[in-house]
Amino acid sequence: MTERHPALARLDVLVGRWTVQPEVDGLGTGWTEFSWVEGGAFLRQFSDAEPLPPDAPQAWRENNPLPVTALIGLDDAGEEFTMLYADARGVHRVYRMAFADGVWRLERNAPGFHQRFTGELSPDRGTVHGRWEGSPDGVDWRLDFAITYRR
Repeated sequence: MTERHPALARLDVLVGRWTVQPEVDGLGTGWTEFSWVEGGAFLRQFSDAEPLPPDAPQAWRENNPLPVTALIGLDDAGEEFTMLYADARGVHRVYRMAFADGVWRLERNAPGFHQRFTGELSPDRGTVHGRWEGSPDGVDWRLDFAITYRR
């Protein structure tokens, strides 16, 4: 890559290792790490955790298996990001993504299973408070879980 697109610089704030705390009873802290790959053309996210405690909710185990890998890229026509996601279940998803003015958004619209994430970056850039929501129809949304990222 000869020259980095300026929109990619918005993601620099994510680079590095973060602890991740989902607000789910019985779950401890995990981690995620963002790093530039392919000469800065893509941002890779890798997430994992220590083994889940035996009292972790079964629904969480089934719906949030680790490790998770995501690759974030840019469509320069509209300066919109896309995240390609894969997890330990063999699930593969595509999310539209935005990151601007300290707000991180992910959205997936799939028949019968819509998802969205909104995270707010703290002024000191050391914390992201976020929430995942789900909807069967893209109209009526419910909180799936809140999550906090900390450096």
